[in-house]
Amino acid sequence: MFTGIVQAVARIVAIDDRPGLRSFTIEFPEGFCEGLAVGASVAVDGVCLTVTTLVSPTRACFDVVQQSLAVTTLGGYARSQRVNVERAARDGAEIGGHPLSGHVDCTGTLALVRTQENNLIWRIALPPSHMRYVFARGYIAVHGASLTVAECNRAEGWFEVWLIPETRRATVFQDKREGSLLNIEIERATQVMVDTVRAAVTEQLGRLAPVLEALLQEKGLALDDFMPGAPSRA
Repeated sequence: MFTGIVQAVARIVAIDDRPGLRSFTIEFPEGFCEGLAVGASVAVDGVCLTVTTLVSPTRACFDVVQQSLAVTTLGGYARSQRVNVERAARDGAEIGGHPLSGHVDCTGTLALVRTQENNLIWRIALPPSHMRYVFARGYIAVHGASLTVAECNRAEGWFEVWLIPETRRATVFQDKREGSLLNIEIERATQVMVDTVRAAVTEQLGRLAPVLEALLQEKGLALDDFMPGAPSRA
């Protein structure tokens, strides 16, 4: 498990491609690898990876299978890429963000960047299959960082987060531009709630469920708008 608090920015120093597998060698800041062992977990841009080799006191290797390369942004990385990193949380560790598994659900696209005073505001586009789990003032993980959703528009398929200067300083977010792909992990408790309610509604309505969803769509609404915690459109 991870906490969603990025601990450092590291750098990919080597990439080795083999059939069905890609190995990354990552250079970490001094002290990050203290106590790290083969088999330990490290979140790299939000993706849980397993240490396969300890190269030096500041370098470690990780193997990534094709499925992870396809679902996450890791498949497009090159040497010298900077990445957010966090070691697995220890028992009793303070959860400064929210609990993360390191299992990325999808990638989002940085659709719009704007500034307001000292804050950087990101608008991130998501596919409808995962947008249903995003609610204003809820949690979401972006590139391994636990963030609070400031606003979302399910009809248009986007949500916004605000990045304070400290978040930008401690992460790779300063490197991102409009059009960048971002690893997204939705908040599991929200996913369970939404899926449970949807299943209950579908069971109760039976064949009427698709009809109701079609009627709501004509009004610019969706069944998810009536889930607990859904923001008002008023």
